[in-house]
Amino acid sequence: MTLSLMFQGTGSDVGKTVLVAGLCRALKNRGMKVMPFKPQNMSNNAAVTADGGEIGRAQWLQALACQVSPMVHMNPVLLKPESETGSQIVVQGKMTGTAKGRDYLTLKPKLLNAVMESYEAIKAQADIVLVEGAGSPAEINLRAGDIANMGFATRAGVPVVLVGDIDRGGVIASLVGSHTILSDHDRKMIVGYLINKFRGDLSLFDDGLRAIEQFTGWCNFGVVSWMEEATKLPAEDSVALERLTGFARGKLKIAVPVLDRISNFDDLDALAAEDDVHLQFCKSGEALPADADVLIIPGSKSTIGDLAKMRENGWDQQIQAHVDRGRQIIGICGGYQILGRSVSDPSGIEGAPTTVKGLGLLDVETAMQPEKRLRTVQAQSTLFDAPLTGYEIHIGETTGPDCARPTSVINGHPDGAVSADGLVQGTYLHGYFDNGKFRQKWLRSLGVYSNDQDQIDRVSQTLDEMAAKLEVMVDIDGMLAAARSFDR
Repeated sequence: MTLSLMFQGTGSDVGKTVLVAGLCRALKNRGMKVMPFKPQNMSNNAAVTADGGEIGRAQWLQALACQVSPMVHMNPVLLKPESETGSQIVVQGKMTGTAKGRDYLTLKPKLLNAVMESYEAIKAQADIVLVEGAGSPAEINLRAGDIANMGFATRAGVPVVLVGDIDRGGVIASLVGSHTILSDHDRKMIVGYLINKFRGDLSLFDDGLRAIEQFTGWCNFGVVSWMEEATKLPAEDSVALERLTGFARGKLKIAVPVLDRISNFDDLDALAAEDDVHLQFCKSGEALPADADVLIIPGSKSTIGDLAKMRENGWDQQIQAHVDRGRQIIGICGGYQILGRSVSDPSGIEGAPTTVKGLGLLDVETAMQPEKRLRTVQAQSTLFDAPLTGYEIHIGETTGPDCARPTSVINGHPDGAVSADGLVQGTYLHGYFDNGKFRQKWLRSLGVYSNDQDQIDRVSQTLDEMAAKLEVMVDIDGMLAAARSFDR
């Protein structure tokens, strides 16, 4: 019988994603066939699967930890925020429409069938499925029709381990409060808890553990110390952006404007890991640094909206000044579209049908298309004669004279554009900097050293390091025993 364990949090951003990824690798290293699953995710960080769909980037990471190919069934419902109140809805890898928050509440019960179908497909291929919840089960105002936490756990009969984040404070109250506020039926799904992100002398928390046991009766499966390795893994969603300031180590300064609807910002992770790179993230209201050597405009879930916001911030003028100083700029996906002369949306995909002026730094035009392009690719850089590995996930088609100077060749076809003076580049390829040989050549052209390790190898190495630590800090055998004995 396939085992299942679900990890729910006392709140958002308690570290469930990387904790589950580390446990996936630990169980894989024990010789088990492990599969990840997340019923519902909300993130503009998406990944493309081998079967041509999209899932949350977090489940891509967890699939890597399990050393299996990412599948659409690993994350059957993905919500991609397009505004403060509405999101694009992706079901089993395919976009099915958009909905406002209140409208989505009425859709959730209908989506549970797709969730269960995907769960059964994943379960059939595994010895154990590690399921990640979303938000908190204590959000009882959202319990009716829930598919992300206890709604799924009770329907599928999956035991739950509750994760609390001690680093933010109040972990005893959050665990005990969750126990208090949950219904009897939901409370019975919880077989124990984990404390995450602990710093300092563990013995100082002995009284805290006794208090939690006294109030809840739950089993403690371990206290996980703060692991610096977790910062080296792709962040799940834009919650992480609230903490981003930069990685001020190296002499090459690369500045990144944080767009309101930034997507796939883990494209920058490979650069953040470089010792000779100073990566600076600039939030709304902050000026782009005049001494930046390179600007990178990242992907966007709402190109036209983010273009307007850039102008509000005055970033358009600062970007023009950067180019006037003879400095390099690279746009990825939505950032590529922003750099062109215009962006048109005749079908109203991002809102009302419109055409807007771009920054005009590339002689190209983009037209939004109803059909989204989703594919993983192997490419070759035309600028540095080096391999590129990544994926495309976009709805725009970009054409124009600068496309005659592509940044890469994908399956024999050109991708991207380069300005006549070579300072401005655009590409649709996510993961542009992940290939070590390309990144090494590009950084050396800017006067700094880089090794040629591929980013995916860095991530996999980090997962092994985390798995080894979790074997010591977590009672994995106890959790497996609880999963085996759970009364469904």
